Amino acid sequence: MTPPLLVSVRRGDVVEALHRVHVAFTDGRSHGDPELVCFLRSSAKPLQAVPFVEGYDDLPDAEIAIACASHRAEPAQLAAVRRVLERAGATVDDLENGLQEGRPGGKLGHNCSGKHAGMLAACRAHGWPLHPYRDPGHPLQQRIAEVVGGRGTAVDGCGVPTFAASLREAAALLTRVPPRIRAAMRARPELVGASKGATDTELMRLRDGWIAKGGAEGLLCAAREDGLGLALKAEDGATRALRPALGHVLGVDELRETPLSNSRGESVGVISLAP
Repeated sequence: MTPPLLVSVRRGDVVEALHRVHVAFTDGRSHGDPELVCFLRSSAKPLQAVPFVEGYDDLPDAEIAIACASHRAEPAQLAAVRRVLERAGATVDDLENGLQEGRPGGKLGHNCSGKHAGMLAACRAHGWPLHPYRDPGHPLQQRIAEVVGGRGTAVDGCGVPTFAASLREAAALLTRVPPRIRAAMRARPELVGASKGATDTELMRLRDGWIAKGGAEGLLCAAREDGLGLALKAEDGATRALRPALGHVLGVDELRETPLSNSRGESVGVISLAP
């Protein structure tokens, strides 16, 4: 087994932190432990959106993309969530996610509100009760469990079930995303993450044929349209380690280094693969 990738955080000439990143590909390549088990968290959103897409034949790219998103509460993202809620015949009060400090719009501003709005719309389309749609026994969550699979469940940060998987299994996760969802993510990557600064969005912009979705605690899954998939997991949950590790394993030069900035916007160091 090859060792995990080591990502360094350098301020000036001093290394302030080191992050170990495990990587698994569907073709068998790996760095670190491909059997490391973690929760899929938000990386599963493109598959959690399947019941939503199954329920409608007129969904625009924006509504599908925001259902897959961990958004930054940007105006275009919040507008897309509102459109999905209108489709569901629901309001912000129906969202079963909580609040996030510093986010506008109450529950609408939660980074998972697009997923939750899509879940409400899925319930409306399939004739399922709207509430409590986040309960593991609800027909919606039962359908999602069939789609996602996994080794066990716990409660995600936004209140819905999340699924455990080995990194090797997570590498194949986005290879199972239906073509309609894949196409929407490719068409509107800025809704999936952010207009600027989101690693999953940047990969989709920089490389044709790829989709990607980050998850909490330092996970990122990606898949190419030819069926190659991969997953990266920062052992300490540090999301900042993912961009340079992803740039290294995929040969994407634009992602290999992340400037380290201070509160004045000055560049004071760099995050990159350790030499």
